[in-house]
Amino acid sequence: MNLDELLMAPVWKMNGKDLVNLSRYMMENSNSATNNVNIEQNQKKFVYGIKGLSELLGCSIPTANRVKRSGIINEAICQVGRKIIIDSEMALKLLKKKKGGRRYV
Repeated sequence: MNLDELLMAPVWKMNGKDLVNLSRYMMENSNSATNNVNIEQNQKKFVYGIKGLSELLGCSIPTANRVKRSGIINEAICQVGRKIIIDSEMALKLLKKKKGGRRYV
């Protein structure tokens, strides 16, 4: 059997030799697949606009606008005119830092 036939054949139809050949092929090609995943993980993920920020935070649009105006995530925001681009990982990291808050007496 050639490689295409092995990939399309059900496992119960394969003999031991076919199964070993298929597993070797998959092991050789899995290294290139993991390299592609590592490259994708290194790329930053962005959200666009107030609507994108609200979806990222899981809140309403007015609340997302309030968070943006508060200045907490200013380091994660790049805004030119009306275009807003937000680095999602950095924004979430900045929001996790606790600054101030309400005091209960």
